[in-house]
Amino acid sequence: MTNDKQTRRVYLAVDLGASSGRVIAGVLDQGKLELTVVHRFENEVVRVHDSLQWDVLGLWREILEGLRIAASSHERIESVGVDTWGVDYVLIDNTDQLTGTARCYRDNRNQGMFQRAFEIVPREEIFEATGLQFMDINSLYQLLAARFANDPSLKIADAFLMMGDFFHWLLTGQRSVEVTNASTTQLLDPRDKKWRTDLIERFDLPSHLFGDLVEPGTTLGNVQDSVAAMTGLQNVPVVIPATHDTASAVLSVPASDFAPSKPSWCYISSGTWSLMGCELPEPKINKRCSELNFTNEGGVSGSTRLLKNIGGLWVFQQIRKSMERRDQAHDWSEMVQIAERAKPFELLINPDDPTLVAPDDMVDAIHDYAQSTGQAAPQTTDVLYRSALEGLALRYRTCLEMLESLVENRIDTIHIVGGGSLNKLLCQMTADACNRTVVAGPVEATAIGNLLMQMVGTHQIADVNSARRLVRESFETVNYEPQNPSDWEEAADRFAKL
Repeated sequence: MTNDKQTRRVYLAVDLGASSGRVIAGVLDQGKLELTVVHRFENEVVRVHDSLQWDVLGLWREILEGLRIAASSHERIESVGVDTWGVDYVLIDNTDQLTGTARCYRDNRNQGMFQRAFEIVPREEIFEATGLQFMDINSLYQLLAARFANDPSLKIADAFLMMGDFFHWLLTGQRSVEVTNASTTQLLDPRDKKWRTDLIERFDLPSHLFGDLVEPGTTLGNVQDSVAAMTGLQNVPVVIPATHDTASAVLSVPASDFAPSKPSWCYISSGTWSLMGCELPEPKINKRCSELNFTNEGGVSGSTRLLKNIGGLWVFQQIRKSMERRDQAHDWSEMVQIAERAKPFELLINPDDPTLVAPDDMVDAIHDYAQSTGQAAPQTTDVLYRSALEGLALRYRTCLEMLESLVENRIDTIHIVGGGSLNKLLCQMTADACNRTVVAGPVEATAIGNLLMQMVGTHQIADVNSARRLVRESFETVNYEPQNPSDWEEAADRFAKL
């Protein structure tokens, strides 16, 4: 007799983050979405001479392995889709080969590109055209860096693919550029979701590289024969999710409404980066948004994600790596417990300080940062760990104030999704610092959003509201209420001066 579990409809999410990747199987069982991690693997940047590069072929090998394991475990796989981080890209030539390596957004070649870009097109014009925040990691500045470096890969390229599009191309042989990830390039108009060809040409970038844009939920085609032979996936369609991981994560927020014009809730997609923002029916492209350096990125079903990128748990994670090099590392739960015992507000750290973006050693960088900001350097690990979390909570507070001024409404609830939702200390700090209710979960937000969009695309579920209802019915959340918000006032004043 055939096992019932083997015959249930299975959807596969390939979820690639900037530090790890997973292949996750999702099934609907009695009205609830169940997840199983099929395969997990590392994703680490490789330093080659003075550049930072992604091992995209190594990632492809791991994806194939995950799909093979899934195919051997499940008889009825309905679809597969890939989500990734934003801004980074791959170039391919007219023979369907890579023209060069895939550089990481933290590569120092991008530094100084702002000024060179603004000499070509004024900052105000770039923002009016794209509505995007100015970060030197944006695809525009990476492409300019390649152009100014006379990078031969740009000259021989035939197509520009974001990271998710690259893996969808490997899966199907079909080229496409998914719109939520394309919106992170600073080359897309967020109003009509089309390439700003005029901007591309003014920057003297090859406009023919930027191909057809597709919406989340689009079926790109079946996995090609070579993939079927390697994995055992036969006639399985590739259904494009919101390939930008944050767009997928926001879809999984267990809110009861979709893209309200006056939102009373915001989200924090919490991981290596924190993306804090509101889901809106249309972009906000105005002077105030530009001054606050918020961004208008694409969401599912034509929505806009008005948000700010925040340094996230990067500092906390890199402290652990620095301690590993000193043979003094603690695991994540120990770090949180140690931080909880520390005296509050001994050291305030802005997670977005440029010196903390990509230091050789985070602990050394924090000591230098303390000195440069007139603070005492941390003498114990408890202060070191706690300061990374307190600084993040204080940054959330600042961004909340900005968000409320942009949407012209009070935000009552902060939804924290992703890995950071498991950090109870950070969640309580956020509730206290912001003096708002925090709803934490689901943890696997990005993979869940990926799976939900595949289900919408294959008509397994009807729409975004149905998807969010399924999230609420399938995954538990934890509420955190403010306990000592007044304790954060003086620290917030100090933080504002950093």
